Amino acid sequence: MRLTVLGAGPAYTDRRDSTGASYLVEEDGTHLLLDLGQGSFPRIFPHVPPQDVDAIVVSHLHPDHFIDLVPLRHYLRYHLEPARRVRVLAPTALGERLDCLHAQPGFTAEALDVEVLGTRDHHIGALTVRGALVAHTDESYAMRVSAAEGAPGLVYSGDCGRADDLAPLARAGDTLLVEVSFGEGPVPPGAMHLNGDGVGRLAAATRPGRVLLTHLQMGHDVEATLASVRAAYDGPVEFVWPGSAFDL
Repeated sequence: MRLTVLGAGPAYTDRRDSTGASYLVEEDGTHLLLDLGQGSFPRIFPHVPPQDVDAIVVSHLHPDHFIDLVPLRHYLRYHLEPARRVRVLAPTALGERLDCLHAQPGFTAEALDVEVLGTRDHHIGALTVRGALVAHTDESYAMRVSAAEGAPGLVYSGDCGRADDLAPLARAGDTLLVEVSFGEGPVPPGAMHLNGDGVGRLAAATRPGRVLLTHLQMGHDVEATLASVRAAYDGPVEFVWPGSAFDL
């Protein structure tokens, strides 16, 4: 299983070339996107034609995680002959949200086959995706992506306000791709995000094979954030940026 980072940014940032969250997972000819945030649609093309993506899984309905479904929809509908469709697994209100954005009922359904992600297993080619509800919005998901039964998988946090919500998905040896929005901390009261301390404690409890940090908000220091994770977790940990790639 291979992970390529298309975008790793939060809702806004001063980091040059940063785009919204989007991660490509590939296994035995299956192409799966985890989120498709602002500016990340063009970054699909070097890896796979967008119409050949087997599915897109949306963690929650904040634009930095789903808004580039709009250019994808236009591309599928207007650029290709014949028009094509792509499967999307998402929180319940995704179609309504996109339709309202354009004040056009049916806008989403013209190119995207949307179904609710929920907490059951979804088999997508050579991959299996399982969602778990996490504290962030009214319906936010983390997810575990796996290939062969029993093999290490990828646990992606989406945006998450309680590190413990990720523990039921994680198995020893997995790769943990986890948001660390508030860096070295602290997390402001009421902000449903994680910092390095929370990620470190989660990793110490679940023993992933490695921790990949993402979604760092502007104003937080990379090295200080790494140190805050390493204070509790003694395994491999690093930040991901657009273009980062890993064999899992």
